[in-house]
Amino acid sequence: MNYAQLLFPDFSLILIGYVVCRYTPLNRTVWEPVEALVYFFLFPVLLFQSIVRSPLDLAAASQLMGAGWALGAVGISLAYALPHLPLIRRWIPARDHACSAQVAFRFNSFIGLAIADRLAGPQGLQLIAVLIGVCVPLFNVGAVWPMARHARRGFVRELVRNPLIIGTASGLIANLAGLSIPQWLEPTVTRIGAASVALGLLAAGAGMQLGALGRAKTLAVAVLTIRHAVLPLAALGVASVFGLDTLQRTILLAFSALPTASSCYVLAARMGYDGAYVAGLVTLSTLLGMVSLPLALGVLR
Repeated sequence: MNYAQLLFPDFSLILIGYVVCRYTPLNRTVWEPVEALVYFFLFPVLLFQSIVRSPLDLAAASQLMGAGWALGAVGISLAYALPHLPLIRRWIPARDHACSAQVAFRFNSFIGLAIADRLAGPQGLQLIAVLIGVCVPLFNVGAVWPMARHARRGFVRELVRNPLIIGTASGLIANLAGLSIPQWLEPTVTRIGAASVALGLLAAGAGMQLGALGRAKTLAVAVLTIRHAVLPLAALGVASVFGLDTLQRTILLAFSALPTASSCYVLAARMGYDGAYVAGLVTLSTLLGMVSLPLALGVLR
């Protein structure tokens, strides 16, 4: 599988967003409303559809679900620990850490779905859907907590108002209740989801300022190391502890090595943090995914 080719469309959209925003009349005044549209409407609809589409068999998938939660706990714990590590804490700005910690453990579900489909077809899609369904709420809580805490906002208030969590939670409830999107509405919802992918990546590029990474290089290296080196290695151990079969292990390893979520930028920007810094991390993570995915699926597997 050509992983560079698989990742190129996402990275190219980020680059196009950057060029359009910097070198055409479609500047930041155009892209700020686009960010709001993606964050409050398009992404929540996509999350809801992704979870409702594949029925969750909780009994059959319990080991994989536990492995996903364990891997998420490792990533969140390591990201949160960075400001307290003696050797690097003096170079970890508190506000930048609050908005970029999420980069260390969140994942690009669109790339994950594409890879799972190529690796194992419908069965792979079902397994990655299980991981997305059970891990998105945990990871979104992990992403919102440091930003709400640092900004002295009510955590519960930010959580219940977070449209990404609302979309995920409602999707899980509908899935477990046996509900589905009506067939006549499916094409409309699918097109909304496709629009969210493209516009989300374009918005990330439009807000990108790679120069912003220069002021917190240690933090950038730390969160990207967790995302692309530590978590794939941790997934190998977690898969053994939970006794995953070959296919589940493969899907977990792919899941562990995915680039970070493009919505990291949107979440940080909408909560009043430095979106440009986070957008730079998302861009670098997409590039590093071209290395971590072959490592996880080729070497570690």
